[in-house]
Amino acid sequence: MKKCIVVFFLMIAIFSILACGGLRFSQLDPAAKDYHPKRIAVFPADVGTYEEARNSIDQIVPGVLMDKKWFTDIADTASLNRQIASNEELRKSMTDYISKFQTLNYSDPALTKKIGELTQTDAFLMVAVDYWNYTVEKDKKLAKVSIGLKLIDAETGKIMWKAGHHLAESYMLLKPDLSDVARSVVKDMVSEMPH
Repeated sequence: MKKCIVVFFLMIAIFSILACGGLRFSQLDPAAKDYHPKRIAVFPADVGTYEEARNSIDQIVPGVLMDKKWFTDIADTASLNRQIASNEELRKSMTDYISKFQTLNYSDPALTKKIGELTQTDAFLMVAVDYWNYTVEKDKKLAKVSIGLKLIDAETGKIMWKAGHHLAESYMLLKPDLSDVARSVVKDMVSEMPH
């Protein structure tokens, strides 16, 4: 009986360790330990070829941030898009910034400062969807979602934190909603984000 109990607890410990996998990738700037933005803007997601993910991901990320109650103000993608549509200077700054960021991997501090002033935010969160699909691997049906996040300081243009994470949820008959899988991915990531 005593051996059974020891084996039982040993198995529980092993499964607990295996379950705590952490994020696929996370990098924190050394200055981020003292970084506490109050107002944040969520940029429109870069969904690549997964256009069907856009509406879900543009709602999930700000929703998870709001649930945390870490920030006094969160400009979600919809409100940011409205600001961009009504402000030519903001539209040009955003276009120039995203273009430089995507082509040169350069976060231009002059542009981030201008965007921060125009949107009245301290930080931006850039979202990228790496994959969003149903697939079969080794006769196993999977719902797979992979997301990348970058937290950028508006004042300096510095990338304070970046992370990537993915989940693959197996299923038999009923497909899990990819939005639910994405929500789990974003929750895991945001819990490690500086705030």
